[in-house]
Amino acid sequence: MQGRSTVRDTAACWIMLQHRTVASLRVTGNATSGLAGRDEAVSKKEKLQMGVGAALVALAVAAYVLLSQRTAPAKLLDPGNRQLVQRGAEVYAAQCASCHGAELEGQPDWRQRRANGRLPAPPHDESGHTHHHPDELLMRLTKHGPAAVAGDSYESDMPAYAGILSDADIRAVLSYIKSTWPPEVRRRHDALNEQARSR
Repeated sequence: MQGRSTVRDTAACWIMLQHRTVASLRVTGNATSGLAGRDEAVSKKEKLQMGVGAALVALAVAAYVLLSQRTAPAKLLDPGNRQLVQRGAEVYAAQCASCHGAELEGQPDWRQRRANGRLPAPPHDESGHTHHHPDELLMRLTKHGPAAVAGDSYESDMPAYAGILSDADIRAVLSYIKSTWPPEVRRRHDALNEQARSR
C-alpha cells in the first residue's frame, strides 16, 4: 500500500513540476520578447519539457499498475457473497458431498490410512484442516488434484476438477465451505491469506 502511494505522489509531483516549468518559461519568454527567435526557442523548450514530463508520468502510471498487480490480495474466496455461496452449495452437493459429507463432516477415521494407503476424505468444517491453507492453494488443489500440490507420488481418491468445474464454480464451492466456519476460524483464515500475500 505504501508503494502505491509513493508512485501516485511521484506522478502528481511531476505534473506539478511541468506546470511550473511551463509557466516559468512563458514568463522568461515575455520578459525577453525583444530578442529575435526567443519565443520560438521557448516554444521548443515547452514542447521538450512537456514531452519529457509526459513520458515520466506514463512511467509512473505503468509502475503503479505493475505494483498493484504484484500486491494483489491473495484472498480469492468470498463467503459473504450470498449468490456465490448459494452456487457453491449446489456445486458441493453435486460434486463433493458424496465423499466429504452432506454436512462437510468428512469420512470416518479420516486421519487413518486405508489398506490401499490412501486417506479417507477429510472434513471441510472447522474440525478439518481446509482452513489451514490459503485460498490460492485450495483453488490449485481442487482444480489440479492433491498430487499437483503434494507431489506426483501422492495417491488420493480425490480427482482433479479441471475440465469438470470452472474456476468460478471452484471458487464458489470453496466460498460456501468457508461460509460455514465459525467467525474466529474465518478470521484466522483471512490472516493466513494476508501472510501468503506478503511472501
